[in-house]
Amino acid sequence: MKKIYLICAGMLGLTLAAAFSPPVDFDVQWPNWRGPDHTGMARTGAPVRWSTTENVKWKTPIPGKGHSTPIIWQDRIYLTTAIPTSPIPEAPGRQLTRRPRPERGEGRPDPERRRRLRERFRRRMQMTLVEHKFEVLCLDKATGKILWRQTATKETPHEGYHRRYGSFASNSAVTDGRHLYAFFGSRGLFVYDLDGNLAWKRNFGVKMRMRNGFGEGTAPVLHGDTLILNFDHEGQSFILALDKNTGKELWRRNRDERSTWTTPLVTEHAGKTQVIVSGDNRVRSYDIANGDLIWECGGLGLNPVPIPVRHRDTVIVMTGHRSPNMLAIRLDRTGDLTDTDAVLWTNQRGNAYTTSPVYADGKLYVLTDRGMISCFDADTGKPFYHQQRLPNPYQFKASPLGSGGRLYLASEQGDVIVLKMGEEYNVVAVNPMPDHFFISSPVIVDNQLFLRSQDALYCISE
Repeated sequence: MKKIYLICAGMLGLTLAAAFSPPVDFDVQWPNWRGPDHTGMARTGAPVRWSTTENVKWKTPIPGKGHSTPIIWQDRIYLTTAIPTSPIPEAPGRQLTRRPRPERGEGRPDPERRRRLRERFRRRMQMTLVEHKFEVLCLDKATGKILWRQTATKETPHEGYHRRYGSFASNSAVTDGRHLYAFFGSRGLFVYDLDGNLAWKRNFGVKMRMRNGFGEGTAPVLHGDTLILNFDHEGQSFILALDKNTGKELWRRNRDERSTWTTPLVTEHAGKTQVIVSGDNRVRSYDIANGDLIWECGGLGLNPVPIPVRHRDTVIVMTGHRSPNMLAIRLDRTGDLTDTDAVLWTNQRGNAYTTSPVYADGKLYVLTDRGMISCFDADTGKPFYHQQRLPNPYQFKASPLGSGGRLYLASEQGDVIVLKMGEEYNVVAVNPMPDHFFISSPVIVDNQLFLRSQDALYCISE
C-alpha cells in the first residue's frame, strides 16, 4: 500500500510540476535555424533603420570561420565556429576568372573535358586542409560578452568547402531549453547543458563527400524526445533518429540520394508525425516513430537546399538549381505521389537555390540568390508579385526573415534590405553595413535583430 501511495504521489508531483511550469515565451527564444515555427517568422518586431554605428547595441568579434545561424534561449546566444590551429597556406591558382560561355554547338568542350574542368574547378575552390578546433560559443544576449566556449573536437577535415560560401561550422545548432545540440557533420554531434558541460557525444563513422567539395551544412531537428539528422552526400546517404537524452539510435534509413543541404521538416498531420526531407530523386516523408516511409514524390530537381514549409494540409518544397521546381504536396496521402493529384501545384520560375522561404498568412516569400523577390499565394502557387528586382544588384546566401509585417534580407554586399510584407512589393529601408557580407541568416527576438557577418555578431536595437 505504501508503495502504491508513493507512486501516486510521484505521479501527482509530476502533474503539478507540468501544470505550474511557466509556458515557453517564444518572443525571446529562437531555438533552431528557422525559428520557433520553422517558417522564418519572428514573434516580435525589430528596428527598421541602422548602420554599423547607429542603433548598434553591441558588436562582438567571433573567432575563426562559421556560417551557422545563431540560436537564442532566454538571455543567451549559442553559435559554432571552426578555428585553424595553424596558418592556412594560400593554394596556388585560387583566383578564378570566368570566361565567356560558348553557345551550344560552338566550340563547347566534350564531356571528358567538361569533367576535367569541373574537377579543376572543385580543387581550386577548396581550401588547403589543416587542423581545426571545432568550437561552441555562448554569448550574453544583453552585452555580447562571451560567457563560455568549448572545443568540441580538434581534427584535420578530410574535405574542404566552397571558399566563399562554405565553412566547417555551417550547421546551426538546436536547443530544447535544457541542452544544446551542436552538429559538426562528419565530426559528429556534441551535446552540452546550457552552462557548457558536455552531456554526451556521438561520432557516426561517416566522412561525407559533398558534390564538388562544396562543404556540409544541414541542421539537426528536434521534436519531443527525438533528434533527426540527415546525411545526404556522394556516398551512402542516410537519415537517422536519436534519443535526445542518451544518443541511442532509434532508427536509420538509407536514402537513394546524392548531396543535399536541406534541413528536414517535422510536422504532425492527422495524428501522425512526419519527417519530410527533400531530395534529387524523391521528396520523402518518414514516420518519426519508426522511420517507415509514408509517401514519396519525384520531380523536384537537383541540389535541394531550402527547408520544406508547412501550409495547412500541404507541404511546399523547392529547388532553384538545374531543372528548378516547387511542389505543393498533400500530407494526407501514402505511397508514390509522383504525377498524381496529390501535387496541388508547381512552379518553375523565381525559385530559390540556396535561401529558404518565409511563410506567413498564407503567403510564401521567396528570395533568389541573384536578388529577386517573389510573393506566392500558398494555396494556388500564383504570384502576387514575381521576380521583383531589389534597389541594387545583390546576391544572397542568407535566408530572409519575417518580423512585424516586414521582411529582412541580409545580402552578400553588406546591405540589409527591409521590405513590407503583403501582396505588393514595397521597400521600407536599405541599411548599409560596408565591409561585411552575410551568409548566416538573421535572427529576431525580443524586438532586437542579430546579424552574424563573416567575423562578428551584431545586436541591433532601438
